[in-house]
Amino acid sequence: MRAREPDQQGYVERDGLRIGYETFNDAGAAGPTVVFAPIDPIVHSRAWKAQVPYLAQHFRVVTIDPRGNGRSDRPTDPGAYDDAAFVGDTVAVMDALHVERAVLVGICLSAWQALLTASAHPDRVLGVVAVAPWIRDETPPLPDRLAAVERFDDELASYEGWFTMNRHYWRDNWPSYAAFFFAQMLPEPHSTKQLEDVVGFACETDAACMIAEHHAARWTEDPDEAAALLREIDRPVLVIQGTEDRCQPQARMQGLAELTGAEHLVLDGAGHLPMARDPVVINRAIKRFVDRVTHATPPPRRWTRPRDRRPRVLYLSSPIGLGHVRRDLAIADAMREQRPDLEVQWLTQSPVVDFLERRGELVHPASRLLASESGHFEAEAGEHDLHAFDAVRRMDEVQVNNFMVFDDLVEREEFDLWVGDEAWDLDHFLHENPGLKRAPFVWMTDFVGWVPMADGGDREEFLTSDYNAEMVEHVARFPALRDRSVFVGDPGDVVDLPLGPGLPGIREWTEAHYDFTGYVMGRRPDPSRRAELRDRLGYADDEVVCLVSVGGSGVGAPLLRRVVAAHAEAGRHIDGLRMVVVTGPRIPPESLDVPPGVEVHGFLPDLDLHHAACDVAVVQGGLGTTMELTAAGRPFLYFPLAHHFEQQVHVRHRLERHRAGRALDYQTADPGLIADELATALRTPTDYLPVPSGGADRAARLVTELL
Repeated sequence: MRAREPDQQGYVERDGLRIGYETFNDAGAAGPTVVFAPIDPIVHSRAWKAQVPYLAQHFRVVTIDPRGNGRSDRPTDPGAYDDAAFVGDTVAVMDALHVERAVLVGICLSAWQALLTASAHPDRVLGVVAVAPWIRDETPPLPDRLAAVERFDDELASYEGWFTMNRHYWRDNWPSYAAFFFAQMLPEPHSTKQLEDVVGFACETDAACMIAEHHAARWTEDPDEAAALLREIDRPVLVIQGTEDRCQPQARMQGLAELTGAEHLVLDGAGHLPMARDPVVINRAIKRFVDRVTHATPPPRRWTRPRDRRPRVLYLSSPIGLGHVRRDLAIADAMREQRPDLEVQWLTQSPVVDFLERRGELVHPASRLLASESGHFEAEAGEHDLHAFDAVRRMDEVQVNNFMVFDDLVEREEFDLWVGDEAWDLDHFLHENPGLKRAPFVWMTDFVGWVPMADGGDREEFLTSDYNAEMVEHVARFPALRDRSVFVGDPGDVVDLPLGPGLPGIREWTEAHYDFTGYVMGRRPDPSRRAELRDRLGYADDEVVCLVSVGGSGVGAPLLRRVVAAHAEAGRHIDGLRMVVVTGPRIPPESLDVPPGVEVHGFLPDLDLHHAACDVAVVQGGLGTTMELTAAGRPFLYFPLAHHFEQQVHVRHRLERHRAGRALDYQTADPGLIADELATALRTPTDYLPVPSGGADRAARLVTELL
C-alpha cells in the first residue's frame, strides 16, 4: 500500500510514445508545484516514494515516469532517449497540467536534464534540486568503472564486477546486473529494503531499453559548452552530494555547485541514493529549498514561557490493534494523577483516534496527515495470515511520511516530553537523525527482537538479524537518545532467543537496556464482584457467554466467520450458550452472515469489562486481549495469525509462561474442532500465573520522572 495514492494519473503523447505521470495534492494547485523530472529509466518515479507523500502535504507534486520504465512506453531506439526528449517530456506534462512554473527535482542524469530544462525554459522553472548529479564535464568515471565504460559494446571472455556493465551481459542477465549495480549505489549498512525496491524497479524495464538509453545522445558532448550553459542558469540550484557515491565522482558534483553558485548539501557517508537511504534529510532539504525559492510564508508560531504553561506530553500510540491504546490510556491517566497539571496530546490514527475521542482525549489535528498503518497491515494480510515482519518492512514509505508529520509538528510546537508506544517510525528515524531530538523521549514496547518464521529460510533469518543488528547499533551509538526504554511486562516475559549471529540474546540485551513495568492494563474488575458485573452488562446467570473478538483491524474477519460457523455445534455441547461477536471498528457487522442466536456488535466501549464477565472467549493472538483474559482468569481460545512473529513467538511465550489460554491453528481448526475446544475450555479449571497490578502506575512514574 502506498503512503499516499495519486489524485490523478494520466499520459501525454510525444513522438508516438505515451509518457505516464501522476499528481498529488491537486487541491493545493494554486500554491507551488514540485515536479520530479523523469528519472533515469533504470528505475521509475516510485524511486521518490519516500518524498512524494510528505511534500504533497505542502505542495502540488507531479511525478513523471521515464521513457523505458514505469507507466511510460518502452522504445528501443536510442534516439528516443536523448536529453532533448526528456526535457520535452517534462515541459509537456507541465503543459498538460497547466503548471506554469515549478521547482524541478532530479537525480543523476535526470538532475542534468532538469538543469537543461531550466536553461532552455527559464520561465517555467523556479529552481532545481540536483541529487547526486551527472553533468557533461571532463571528470573521468570513477576508477572502478573506467575500463568497463570503454568496453561496453565488446564481447568479453568473462563478466565480473563492473564489467557486467556490458550490452552482451545485459541481454541475458539484466536482473543480475541490476542487483550488482544497486548494491554499489547503496553502500550504507542495513539497506536491504532499499536495495530490494530499486532492483525491483529495474526489473520493470529490460536490456533492450537500457542498451538504447546507454547510446542516447546527450545535449552536448563539449564540456566547455556544458559549463557555459550551466553558468548561465539564473534559477536557484541545490546540489546534494554523498561522499560515498560510487556512481558520480566527487569533483563532478562539486563542479556543478561551483558553476551554478548552488546551495550545497554534502552528506558524509551517503551513497548515490540518499532519497531512499536518508529520506528525512532529503525531505527536509527539498521542503526548505522550495519554501525559500517561492518565498513561502512560514506558518504562524506561538511561544509561551515554559513557567507560564502546563507541561505538555506528546503521546504516540500504535494503531495496530486497540490493546495499545487501552494500556496507553491507563498510563496517561496515571500520569495525570501523579501530575495534575499535565496536558497529554495524542498523535495517532484510526481506529485509535475514534477510541480516544470517545474518551474526550485531545487528539492533535496533525493526526489527520498520518498515513494509515492499520490499512497497510490489512492490505498485507491473507486469510488469517499476516507476515508481520514483511509487512513492517513494506511499510517503509508510510513510516517516513509519519515521521515527517511528527517532525513538522514538534518543530513548530513545543512539548516537554515525547512518548512512543511502538512508534517504530519515531524511534528509527530519530536514531538515524539524532540532531532532530528536541525533547526527552520515552520508547515503550511489549516485545523486543524481530524473529524469523521457520518457513522463511536463510533469507528471512538474514533479514531479521540485520534489522536486529541495526537496533543494537543504534542504541550503542546513541545510548542517550532514548531517555528511557520501557518494557511492558516482566523480564520473564522476554523470549530467550538470539538476536542473530554475533549479537546478544534478546532477554540479555533487553534486561540491560530496559526498565520493566509489569503488565499494564486499564481498570481491573474485582473478581469477587463478577456476578454484579455480569448483571450490569446484561448477562443472565443461566447463560454461558462466549465472547468472540478480533481487535481493531480487519485482519480477523475470516476467524469471526469460522467461529460463527461453529455456533450450532457448540450449542449442542454447551447448554445456555450465548455467543457475542465483536467485529471491531474496521469490519462491518453486516458483512457477517450470522445465524439466529448469535449477536453482533461493531464496537463495545467496555470490551475489557466484557472479557472479565464472559465465561469463555475466542480471540486472535494479540497481547492486549489475551492478557486481559489472563488477568481476569477467564478460559479462552486464541488463534495466532500465521507468519505473525509477534503472536506466534512473543505473545505465545508470555501466555505459556502464564499457563493461559489454549492456542489453536486456524488452518486445522474446523467449526467442529472449535466447538469441542470451547466445551473443553469451559470444563477445565484455570490455573493461571497471577498478573500483578500496578503496571500503569509504575510506567507513569518512569515517564513523569523525566518532566
